[in-house]
Amino acid sequence: MTVPDGAVASFASAIAAAGDLPATVAFAHCSGALGLSALSPLGKQHAVGSFHPLQSFPKPRAPEAFDGSVVAIDGATSALRGRLERLARDLGARPRRVLEADRVVYHAAAVFASNYLVALAGEAVEMLRSIGWSEREATEGLVPLMVGALAEVARRGPDAALTGPIRRGDFETVNRHLEALAAVDTQARRGRPRKAELYRMLGRIALEIAKSEGLDPAAAGRVNRALTRDVAATRGRRRR
Repeated sequence: MTVPDGAVASFASAIAAAGDLPATVAFAHCSGALGLSALSPLGKQHAVGSFHPLQSFPKPRAPEAFDGSVVAIDGATSALRGRLERLARDLGARPRRVLEADRVVYHAAAVFASNYLVALAGEAVEMLRSIGWSEREATEGLVPLMVGALAEVARRGPDAALTGPIRRGDFETVNRHLEALAAVDTQARRGRPRKAELYRMLGRIALEIAKSEGLDPAAAGRVNRALTRDVAATRGRRRR
């Protein structure tokens, strides 16, 4: 069942109400966030399950898109779970059981890794556009950087893959970034996310990683002060 999440339960109810299906027919939805309870109208007579590829499909893609991907599966019966696991392997993917209680956190993690990665790319592209780059120039410049960073995450894990000024304890560069982004924010259209605040939020996460990877405590303190000080107030004092 590849209907939108909001339609899964009503679709299951409609199928159950229609009846006349052999009990040997099983049903599985492809939602990442929903558990098997969404198929409860069918669960009285049929085995029900879930089959969610941990992959992005902004448009139709070739079957090779499944190669090496994880597919989150679950099933009310061991027989259906085995069938869904075989289906995942036949597609070149790796099945992983995700229980109902864990589905929402699992799907939120997928949103962070995919949707929010795209959102961050959009913010980075907009920053470069603010200094005169075209969207194509910005995208072509940033994507190899992102691909390289993700390759290091795959090779070494997210903590060891962290680089940049926060990992080095370079608080002066962090200060300059925040001052420049505060200026960009003042020129941005109303309603746009404030880039300085986004930088601070992500910077604090990066700082915790850097500390776990051995960043000197004194350097970490200086970076933390840079991330938490009021850049706008400091710039105002400088003008006076």
